[in-house]
Amino acid sequence: MSDEKAMDYYTAIKKAEKQLHRFPLISVRNVPLMSLIADNFENIWAFNPHPSDLLIATYPKAGTTWTQEIVDLLQHNGDAEACKRAPTPVRSPFLEICSPKPIPSGLDLLKNMEPPRMIKTHLPFQLVPPGFWENKCKTIYVARNAKDNLVSYFHFDRMNQTQPEPGPWDDYIHKFMRGNTGWGSWYDHVKGYWAEREKMNILYLFYEDMKENPRREVERIMRYLDLSVSDEVISRIVELTSFKNMKENPMTNYSCVPAPVFNHEVSPFMRKGEVGDWRNHFTPEQSNIFDEDYKEKMKDVNIPFRDHI
Repeated sequence: MSDEKAMDYYTAIKKAEKQLHRFPLISVRNVPLMSLIADNFENIWAFNPHPSDLLIATYPKAGTTWTQEIVDLLQHNGDAEACKRAPTPVRSPFLEICSPKPIPSGLDLLKNMEPPRMIKTHLPFQLVPPGFWENKCKTIYVARNAKDNLVSYFHFDRMNQTQPEPGPWDDYIHKFMRGNTGWGSWYDHVKGYWAEREKMNILYLFYEDMKENPRREVERIMRYLDLSVSDEVISRIVELTSFKNMKENPMTNYSCVPAPVFNHEVSPFMRKGEVGDWRNHFTPEQSNIFDEDYKEKMKDVNIPFRDHI
């Protein structure tokens, strides 16, 4: 992907500014998706990846950009300059995203890239185009504990001017619990990929593990991708993908996206990146209500989530 194409992408966003607003959610097979995505879902569903393509799947705000940068650095042997060739959404297109013209959709960007491609999605397992499984594409899934994921998504919905208004914090907690946010239920999302991880050879990672021991998780990703880099390169990748460095890196911090889309004055795209920040948001009563609901919704699975490390 050339610098020129990266510039074209952001020039297109600038041109479409007047058409951008908070788009409503429309249900697609019982999953609420932004209306532009819902309107184009048949084309998304028909996408047929190359067997060499890699899918990085997450619920929104669960470590997607972090994982994309780790993978790109592994594929480029830790070469930081190579990974500055374009911003994250240009290097690793967002499969289902659709915006007003002339902003290219994820499918538009993918059409102009040669495999192997690194593809991002927030789609729950049942909405991922079947070609990914038929072609045995490798898939990395990252899951983040529900409370921290909720907090991060709340702040993201505040700053993302194309998703529905989040409303007050207390209401948002219940919206999240009911699955009335973009890409639907967190509970169904994490459980869907968990149930299929062995059959579909999905590498299922936890955000908390990545924070606790990033080197170990970078090595797990390396092995899964059948790559081999030196210990020195692993150390460099861990350093380059620290939250501090990624927050300061204009190729990863989404600072290039203009305010009519992402208003960084409301909240930065990369806000805190912490485990346990939920304690600064939930009241004891809210926490108890959430925990009871969580227990009920997750009683049929034993996914080893941690809300502190």
